[in-house]
Amino acid sequence: MTGVQIVTVAEGDSDQRLDRWLRRLFPHVGQGRIEKMCRKGELRVDGGRVKASTRLETGQVVRIPPLPDADHKPTETKKRISESDAKMIQSCVIYRDDQVLALNKPHGLPVQGGSGQTRHVDGLSEALRFGFEENPRLVHRLDKDTSGVLLMARTREAAKGLTAAFRHRNTRKIYWALVAGVPTPYLGEIKTGLVKAPGHGKQGEGEKMIAVHLNEIDTTSGAKRAHTLYATLYRVAGRAAWVALEPVTGRTHQLRAHMAAIGHPIIGDGKYGGSGQENLGDGWGAQLGGIISRKLHLHARTLSFEHPVSHKPITISALLPDHMKSSWDTLGWTEDLAADDPFEELQ
Repeated sequence: MTGVQIVTVAEGDSDQRLDRWLRRLFPHVGQGRIEKMCRKGELRVDGGRVKASTRLETGQVVRIPPLPDADHKPTETKKRISESDAKMIQSCVIYRDDQVLALNKPHGLPVQGGSGQTRHVDGLSEALRFGFEENPRLVHRLDKDTSGVLLMARTREAAKGLTAAFRHRNTRKIYWALVAGVPTPYLGEIKTGLVKAPGHGKQGEGEKMIAVHLNEIDTTSGAKRAHTLYATLYRVAGRAAWVALEPVTGRTHQLRAHMAAIGHPIIGDGKYGGSGQENLGDGWGAQLGGIISRKLHLHARTLSFEHPVSHKPITISALLPDHMKSSWDTLGWTEDLAADDPFEELQ
């Protein structure tokens, strides 16, 4: 067992999550132990309590409580990535250079581990080294059931630049969705507050984001401003529509909560879909019935950003996942029908 250690964050380690930084220093210390140390206030940054997800800055002082020696840690057999999983995640790569890698993340694959999640992008990232010594790093995330462009950094320098770009909203993301009913006006924006409503159960199952009026944000504890642009591209009578969505802010479940808030939930959204009485669809709620898939129809279509090293503008596009492609085929749509920038009139 070690004693208390005081470590200053080096310049090259800036903008990393506390848990990842600590695991690089002490690979034998598990995620569960790190989170427990945070909850008990044993692990501190500049004397203050922190979360495992807290991002570190150069010069900060981290207090690390006594840790077990690596030799005394029970032997763990590291799960080897199966050949099929390695081929699967490698087949998702849609862009790669020496600094940046992008995936077309499949529907249903979590980005990181969580309650009951053992197979996720972060855990499969070892198969994405392509000759590099370290795994590529996540710099943003997508919900488990949202498919599409997911960016990763292959170097620490790129991770720092890309993380800052996402934090300061210097990236542009356009999503495609199939929604119940037809939003009108066809081109517009949604501005609300979003506040987290507690779930039920030990792990917070069922927690969701609730939209509140802009006038109520200041008086609603925990509410944050959320802003989404939407464009109705094509429709099927009054039953359903293909919409493009651009999140101006990046709140949890923002697009799903916002579309439900205006009465047009995303097809396949069991959390925010509601019933026919709560939305402007045709009574199916967040399901269209027939052969249309019950999976979530939300896809991160394009991501535009400035390359962290060359500083050249880059736009990466991802093809629709199979269940959405099947729905598009059924409804008579093809991906090339959409304008490159459906929000040009709003710029």
